Amino acid sequence: MTGTMSSVSLVDRVAALQDQKRYEDLHWTGTFEEYLDLVRRNPRVARTAYERLYDMVLSHGTEEYVDSKKKITRYRFFQDEVHEGRDAIFGLDIPLMRLVSVLKAAALRYGTERRIILLHGPVGSSKSTIARLLKKGLEEYSRTPEGALYTYEWTLPEGLRYLTAGQECFSSPMNEEPLKLIPSDVREQAITSLGLERDGFRPYVRGNLNPACRFIFRELMLHYKGDWSKAVRHVRVKRLLLSEEDRIGIGTFQPKDEKNQDSTELTGDINYRRIAEYGSDTDPRAFNFDGEFNVANRGIIEFVEILKLDVAFLYDLLGATQEQKIKPKKFAQTDIDEVIIGHTNEAEYNRLLENKFMEALRDRTVKIDVPYITKLSEEIKIYAKDYNPRKVRGRFIAPHTLEMAAMWAILTRLEDPKKHQLSLLQKLKLFDGKTLPGFTQDSVKELRKEAVREGMEGISPRYIQDKIANCLVSERGQMSINPFMVLNELEGGLRSHSLINNDDQRKRYTELLAVVKQEYEDIVKNEVQRAISADADAIARLCGNYIDNVKAYTQREKVKNPYTGQDEEPDERLMRSIETKIDIPESRKDDFRREIMNYIGALAIEGKQFDYRTNERLYKALELKLFEDQKDSIKLTSLVSQVVDREAQEKIDVVKQRLIRNYGYDEISASDVLTYVASIFARGEMK
Repeated sequence: MTGTMSSVSLVDRVAALQDQKRYEDLHWTGTFEEYLDLVRRNPRVARTAYERLYDMVLSHGTEEYVDSKKKITRYRFFQDEVHEGRDAIFGLDIPLMRLVSVLKAAALRYGTERRIILLHGPVGSSKSTIARLLKKGLEEYSRTPEGALYTYEWTLPEGLRYLTAGQECFSSPMNEEPLKLIPSDVREQAITSLGLERDGFRPYVRGNLNPACRFIFRELMLHYKGDWSKAVRHVRVKRLLLSEEDRIGIGTFQPKDEKNQDSTELTGDINYRRIAEYGSDTDPRAFNFDGEFNVANRGIIEFVEILKLDVAFLYDLLGATQEQKIKPKKFAQTDIDEVIIGHTNEAEYNRLLENKFMEALRDRTVKIDVPYITKLSEEIKIYAKDYNPRKVRGRFIAPHTLEMAAMWAILTRLEDPKKHQLSLLQKLKLFDGKTLPGFTQDSVKELRKEAVREGMEGISPRYIQDKIANCLVSERGQMSINPFMVLNELEGGLRSHSLINNDDQRKRYTELLAVVKQEYEDIVKNEVQRAISADADAIARLCGNYIDNVKAYTQREKVKNPYTGQDEEPDERLMRSIETKIDIPESRKDDFRREIMNYIGALAIEGKQFDYRTNERLYKALELKLFEDQKDSIKLTSLVSQVVDREAQEKIDVVKQRLIRNYGYDEISASDVLTYVASIFARGEMK
């Protein structure tokens, strides 16, 4: 008894977690009269598939930003914060803008609703992810009050069940819009007279009922001698919840073996078991409206690798796009209302261009290029999402590991600059929003325009993810992985990469790895340098000394020596030792010193106090000078010989803690970086 009571109690606790009110809303049913009243209060429940999809994307909000003087709209629907723990799209705001523009034009019925949306790009460029997000987003939107949509079923008394072979209920097999029950010849007039237009929105209901419902409707009209009001009393309207798993409003079609696939998979097939019930294979009630086009009605259908379709499927696809009709076997053309989206890679698309027999398909296609990301900060987000601390439990990924892998991936996708004296790495930095002397936003725009195919070739993010995963499961990766481990793994994989088909390309990618390794070396040298010179008090004293001397120099005065009390000439050697660190030539030293004094004077006029940290160039020069003064006392090179005295070890430990605290290293990776930079000292390569 106790066990029974306990189990009931647990069941009740689970049941209490459910929202009963929401369940009732999602499973609303009512009469046709009640539905008309619902549409009068909110006409948007009768939207077309394109209208609903476009509204779904906008429902998540937008934000605008400017990149290289171009105003860009970012649709939050595709962002990570909307789909936490699931797919997200990074760095493709411009292709997504083009996609949403097509959806908007189709929602406004400007013609693109009669086209196939074709996502075209290299493998791994997020084409499938975009389609998957749209399908999932539409599913979820149909469960919100704003995205509600409805369909209907026939409910027949016993005397009329001969129409449905004894069934009490017969659902619309294609989940059609209930307003299609209003005869097409009076539908527009009815929408006006019933006042179904509101806030500038007027329901657009196109086409006729599907064959099965048309048959039942016709028989009921005969039974009631043409009294439409009595016929629709047998209609029960119900909330429609789109679901790919339940095959309601979301369809997916994938090419398979030609011998085992025919066009009935798109448009449905005869149910031979029901022929005995209805007496004929031309009776629409004996037909299974379960093809992908039937299933996707009111929603969206995705064609995976659409250009691999056999010609037999092509004719159905052409009619579904241009006429928005499909032709089920042995029945008249049937109206559909759905978004048709497909995706393909470049090799298949080039084959389409060469095939003259496919011109009709090309003419009905809106192509949207989905290239690889060419912005470093966005590419990093892909790997940061997959390899965050929660997903790589017990393993540490050293700073810059993901950044260097992403940098190499971007470099393989960029085209060499044509008109500028610019390295590929500098081009990458410009694209990522960095500034370089002599280059403006107009320069960046020009660089983008001259490289038409940029992002359509290169290394896929999947290759990078595979190699990072290899490092994480390696014996060394059980504790932590660093950039050199990943870069070496990336280089080793090039020999067997299935998509690299010539030695020149392999050689180019290997050379770009060397570029990334050099960039990483510069980054860690700079970080160790900053960690060594991160003594704020020492920098402040050095700055004060420099400013005192610059002030005396520009005003032709002398400087009082704090130790001897004597007036002395400004310390030219000290000033030049700082200025040369940021490449101020001898001929420009006077201009730079006046610039500093003018900057300090301008701050004083505003009542502000000078802080060296607000002047980036001076700050960098002071850091470099302090580093030069301190690096010998720390004896970092002694790390290489593995003989370190106690005093030097204490100073090294301080630097190590700064790397951990300020730059995100752990104990192992900080030691690795210090040892690596020490080896550069030992070679005498530190500048």
